[in-house]
Amino acid sequence: MTDQASIHLEPVDALDVTIVVDNAIDILAASSEVAQRPVLAWDWSEREQLRAEHGYALWVTVTRDGRRDTLLYDAGLGRDTAAHNLALLGYDLKDVRTVVFSHGHADHHSGLEGITRAIGRSGIPLVLHPDAWRERRIVFPTGTEIHLPGPSHQDLDREGWQVVEERGPSLVLDGAVLVTGQTARVTDFEQGFPPHQARTADGGWEPDVWIWDDQAVVVNVRGRGLVVMSSCSHAGVINVLENA
Repeated sequence: MTDQASIHLEPVDALDVTIVVDNAIDILAASSEVAQRPVLAWDWSEREQLRAEHGYALWVTVTRDGRRDTLLYDAGLGRDTAAHNLALLGYDLKDVRTVVFSHGHADHHSGLEGITRAIGRSGIPLVLHPDAWRERRIVFPTGTEIHLPGPSHQDLDREGWQVVEERGPSLVLDGAVLVTGQTARVTDFEQGFPPHQARTADGGWEPDVWIWDDQAVVVNVRGRGLVVMSSCSHAGVINVLENA
């Protein structure tokens, strides 16, 4: 863990962010100076297309002194959705140096299974908050439940991931990217997520309103300032930005 008082986030010359998995996709959306849209085929029936789902994953590449380094921020829900989309976009998963989980919900980590198969090597750091391991559920007023299992430490160890548990802030990619760690809730209007619960040690359930494992990643682009990337922002967007 890095002491907040001693954090020095190295500036980078450029930052490229690709949205690999998101809840929706519009392949007819036009590109702009800032955002480039992929065009995968003139005839859509000729090849596989990108997939959207209730999940999230970003491909984050920083450039510094002519060197490019990449991390994967979350991995989506489907077992092979992120790997499928990255393959169609022409990205090589062997370029990934670090993986960061924003939090422990399944729609942010389950796709690591396909990522692991595609990478085909071990020893890559995977940074997460210790609470990410907790088993969770959402209980709606109707009584309907959604099960949200955390990642399996045993599976990650077996596949050779270098698991790094950090409750506080940490630096990755040689100091070029900050993983914020646990975010303080400093606003009065953020009420958390009341239907959310976590499994207790005795097998019961308890309220888990604040989802403390929610963490963002931050990059300092030279001459431009901070770029803050969050996923669900369970900590609250204002809290995430204040923390950064």
